[in-house]
Amino acid sequence: MWSVMIPVYNAGSFLKETLESVLTQAEAESNMQIEVVDDCSTDIDVQSLVAQIASGRISYFRQSHNVGSLRNFETCINRATGRYIHLLHSDDVVHPGFYKKLGYLFAQYPAAAAAFCHYQYIDEHGNIVLTPEREATEEGILKNWLLRLAERQRVQYVAIAVKREVYEELGAFYGVHYGEDWEMWARIAAKYPFAYTPAIYASYRRHYNSISGQSFTTAQNLKDLQFVMNQISHYLPANEQQRTLQKAKKFYAYYAFRTAGSLWKRFKDRRGAMAQMREAWRMHQDIPIAWMTLKMIGKIIFNR
Repeated sequence: MWSVMIPVYNAGSFLKETLESVLTQAEAESNMQIEVVDDCSTDIDVQSLVAQIASGRISYFRQSHNVGSLRNFETCINRATGRYIHLLHSDDVVHPGFYKKLGYLFAQYPAAAAAFCHYQYIDEHGNIVLTPEREATEEGILKNWLLRLAERQRVQYVAIAVKREVYEELGAFYGVHYGEDWEMWARIAAKYPFAYTPAIYASYRRHYNSISGQSFTTAQNLKDLQFVMNQISHYLPANEQQRTLQKAKKFYAYYAFRTAGSLWKRFKDRRGAMAQMREAWRMHQDIPIAWMTLKMIGKIIFNR
């Protein structure tokens, strides 16, 4: 029934907690494949950790060389044998009952290609930092889902499972290294319904290491997102494409300013903060954006 596929690359600080969150609700091995797919991690001995925690219950596969996140996800999908695939990142956690609830959703709504739950954001220490608004107040098939999803990313990997046959039909993740999941969920939503529960069964970990890389310093993350936005717009009816694209660009322009603030406050990354602001201005221009730009530049100039 299930393939819980866990792509790993240098996430030793959180991997133990991730694996344990699955093991506490693991079904029989005949019904649930659990596998770690290691993209040649260098921070810890992943294979030894898996053996220590799982006592043979979790299988381990290591790439012959570092292939990058997209190809590692593709390997996960190709190695999955279950009916439903859950790509669980190695710093996120699922709560007790996650697989039972999503399995119930698939059974109740057989037309759904994917099922997901509500989720929360946690920090490095597991503290809840944000709970986004629910997509619906009751569980069931989401209405107008493609249009709503096209406006911004609304689903995190940890919260969603997809039928293996759907990945086989539509293909794996491609094109970018940031926002690739958003494009995938929209690609699926353009053809199939999604089932949803407003109950929280997953936690997505947001930590500063995730914004300290080269992608954010150069604003490549925002360039990737704009590629994704344009790609998603092609999945929409012609009369909705421009309106939805502009709404998405506005949302992520404001997101870019939050990122710029974090880069400056946490890392004093002048280059990254400026790059985020420049790309934000290219995406959307209004008075609040102009004001935020001036304030941020002032902070940088006076090192505040």
